[in-house]
Amino acid sequence: MAEVRQRITAQNKDKGQVKVPLPPSSKAEGNEPSKPKLDKRDLEKKINKAQNLGLLRLLLSIAGLGAVLWFGYKTVVPLFSSESPSDLASKTTAKIPGKSKFGKLLPDELPSANGGLRLKADVEKRDAIKEAFEWSWHAYENYGWGADEFSPLSQSGSNLTSAGGVGYTIVDSLDALLILDLIPEYERARDWCRDVLSFEKDATFNTFETTIRILGGLLSTHYLTSVHSSPAIQNDAPLFLDLAVDLGERLLGAFSSPSGIPWSGINLATRDGIPDRDNQGVASLAEAASLQLELKYLSHLTGDYVYWKKAEKVSELIRGQAIHDGIAPIFISPQNGQFVISEIRLGSRGDSYYEYLLKQWLQTNRQEPVYRDMYDEAMGGIKKHLIGQTKLSGLIFTQELHPARHPRDQQQTWQIVPKQDHLVCFLGGSFILGVTEGGRKEVVWTQLDDRDMEDLVIGKGIIESCMKTHETATGLAPEIAMFVQWSDEQRADKEDWYIKPNVNGVLIDGRNILRPETVESLFLAYRSTGDQKYREWGWKVFQAFQKYCRVPTGGYAGIEDVQTVPPKQLDRMETFWLAETLKYLYLLFDDSDHIPLDKHVFNTEAHVLPVFTPEYISPFATS
Repeated sequence: MAEVRQRITAQNKDKGQVKVPLPPSSKAEGNEPSKPKLDKRDLEKKINKAQNLGLLRLLLSIAGLGAVLWFGYKTVVPLFSSESPSDLASKTTAKIPGKSKFGKLLPDELPSANGGLRLKADVEKRDAIKEAFEWSWHAYENYGWGADEFSPLSQSGSNLTSAGGVGYTIVDSLDALLILDLIPEYERARDWCRDVLSFEKDATFNTFETTIRILGGLLSTHYLTSVHSSPAIQNDAPLFLDLAVDLGERLLGAFSSPSGIPWSGINLATRDGIPDRDNQGVASLAEAASLQLELKYLSHLTGDYVYWKKAEKVSELIRGQAIHDGIAPIFISPQNGQFVISEIRLGSRGDSYYEYLLKQWLQTNRQEPVYRDMYDEAMGGIKKHLIGQTKLSGLIFTQELHPARHPRDQQQTWQIVPKQDHLVCFLGGSFILGVTEGGRKEVVWTQLDDRDMEDLVIGKGIIESCMKTHETATGLAPEIAMFVQWSDEQRADKEDWYIKPNVNGVLIDGRNILRPETVESLFLAYRSTGDQKYREWGWKVFQAFQKYCRVPTGGYAGIEDVQTVPPKQLDRMETFWLAETLKYLYLLFDDSDHIPLDKHVFNTEAHVLPVFTPEYISPFATS
């Protein structure tokens, strides 16, 4: 390219002063006869001819350079670029007219002035969802009681390890049993916890899953029993707190790493933290930074702030690093507390870190501003780097940044991948929750500031794109959807998203395993805005579950391919089907006074924790 620039410069300098042969001097040496002088008209013709040739060469050079640049753009960008993630994302993100690149909602698209206030129950639909819960729970009781997990097709249960069960399904479902007012079922589950449940298991359990499902379930049940209208159920509250303290003390061993970043595994009997051998000992961002709601509430209940400080140290380590605009790689080292070069994404291994930033601030009655600051910075980074938009319908979606090497000079760069896990669908509701602060902030929808308006636009947009992925043969969304970038000329004018085909007969992306994230966002959006469409969408999702996932002998099963009718069912009913998916659907159709958002937060497994004013606030929390 430098050679081309030099050639163009030289040609520009020669314009108007083309060299022609000079006439011989009158003192010419020798006896050579003098050459005739050029006629003025001939001279002008030669000059014009030379100028035209120079101009032609310049145009050809520019055309050639343009062709090279265009070829490079179409074959290299956006797959590889040496530019920053924000520069790269800006080239693959559609621009909508308006105050921001994501536009502004029209007046008829804004929530009503009374959105989120005193919403009445749809009793018929709520009761249909309650029946689905009972169908699921009673199948587990009949065929898998006491086991960690349930297989509805083979009508059997199994445990996470050979050391025995730790109440994965039972404890994960306790608060749902209370919320759905299934008291006899709750009492049988309580008796099992009192008489059978033990955490003295010499085996490795996942620190994160154990915390969000079991510790979260025990703490939520302790809270809901303590405020229950029945004195008999209130008397159960100490049982669940005792179990939570026992488990919490065992989980502390996971924080024994040199940096304080928790190990991914924990031996509940020996209380030793266990590195993740599948990922060279590193921990994921979500695993390390989605334990805070549970451990801080445990400290608040007991007055022992060792749990709080262990959890807060993780947030402090993350904040102390120079992460780009608040978004971070998905792997972090427990050895030194530093991030490892890895993907930046909002799906698996990253998702709940961003969820817990806002919820930590809400949980402690907005008394720890550092988490709101971290949340706002992270949402700004997400909007800047990780949001894309389709050409065909203008759908807003999330994308990933993968570390890569530029093919020309092998420099470190980022590859944009327009991949959206179903797990990411929590984010739409989270954006809207951040605008309303769970109803604790008075919102005038027509007078939002620019940041809140942009967050509302993106939150609503992500929910819409997640619902678009339900437009399949079964009406159920796939595990992973690929969205279409503008630079994809073959697809951009024809479709917004697609499912990658299976590889060697193994289909992963097209599965649906009863995940809750879309209905979680529908619940939060409906409670925040009062927009009836969120209930309508939720009912469509539930009907698809009813049609294709219900097992005749009891329970519900995931399906192998959302594009095939009838689909093949998978022999597994995930615990989050009871703990999250059906709970969020039930609350979506319940009245808004039941578990109001201004007084509660949901952990990432949908366990209900109360908002409280903390007695302990560290210097970090107000920094």
